[in-house]
Amino acid sequence: MTGLRDFFWFCSGTNISMLKRTPSEHQKYIGIGATVFFTGIFAGIAAAYALFYVFNDLQIYVRILAAIGFGALWGLMIFNLDRYIVSSMKKNGSLWGQLKIALPRFLLAAVIALVISKPLELQIFHTSIEYKLREMEQKQLQKIEALKADRYQEPIATIEKEIAALKGEIETKTVQRNLLEEEARKEADGTGGTGKRGLAQVYQMKKENAQKADQELQQLIAFNTPLITAKQQELDKVRAELEAEQKKVNAGAYDGFDKRLSALGAVTAENPTIAIASWFVMLLFICIEISPILVKLLSYRGPYDDMLESHEKIFEHQRIRKIAVLDTETDIKLKELEIQKELEIEYLKEKLIEKYQNKKRSIQWMG
Repeated sequence: MTGLRDFFWFCSGTNISMLKRTPSEHQKYIGIGATVFFTGIFAGIAAAYALFYVFNDLQIYVRILAAIGFGALWGLMIFNLDRYIVSSMKKNGSLWGQLKIALPRFLLAAVIALVISKPLELQIFHTSIEYKLREMEQKQLQKIEALKADRYQEPIATIEKEIAALKGEIETKTVQRNLLEEEARKEADGTGGTGKRGLAQVYQMKKENAQKADQELQQLIAFNTPLITAKQQELDKVRAELEAEQKKVNAGAYDGFDKRLSALGAVTAENPTIAIASWFVMLLFICIEISPILVKLLSYRGPYDDMLESHEKIFEHQRIRKIAVLDTETDIKLKELEIQKELEIEYLKEKLIEKYQNKKRSIQWMG
């Protein structure tokens, strides 16, 4: 238990050697440290869950390893940040002064709580999110398929129209040939035409017309059939390309952290109950995240705070004393330099005077 106690004290950012000398503060800082620790754990779990869906295009074991690794890193970063926030708050001055100091920390803690809460909300409401994801996926697939069909619709319609025109020419010629053959038959049996059965000259002329039409029909069939076959092959190729494009749309690819956030937004917009529950989850994590700061802010000033302040003041006094000593030593050195400089100047003056007098005597003697 002693090891666990010391660990939570470490999490609270306290000076353990000082805290051990203040028994009345032990439980308070155990609670603060435990809150900081579990906030980091929640942050790591939330980050691992989010990153599992961020790396959704990788293999499953790579996704798991990446999620665990980056989740642990994120949790440690949040743990260290919370520990710093709590340890940097000092129980000095008035409550309003401490509130002003704590306000930026509250805002930062709220932002961290929002980041932590969203991935866990995705897990809490995963059933509704999965249903909404499938619904959104179907709409997206239908939209993509419609866009791809529109892109191929014009060439398909053009080829079908060309095939229909070629077949229409054959059908028109066939009907024309059949009519001419029917007229020749009726002329032969006297049921049509001149009405005289067996009129060889008229019958022969109509029969030749029918034969000529049949020859033209056969020529047209011989000419249009390869064209129709080629156009049909082209049409089959375009339709195969369309089918291949539609098969490329992977139904299982509609996933990921961004899609799940969108699904969560859609679910909360449609269902007021889930929206309220989502707000409560977010508020819960905000309360968890700011609780170490809140406890530190609202707690009474205890012996540990007095001891810490005394230690900091002793350090400050020692620092001021060292600075004063350094200033004094610097002043002494500056004065010594000034005296030395004055002595050097006096010495130079004496030398110059002596030189001048010697030169004057020399001039007088020469004169």
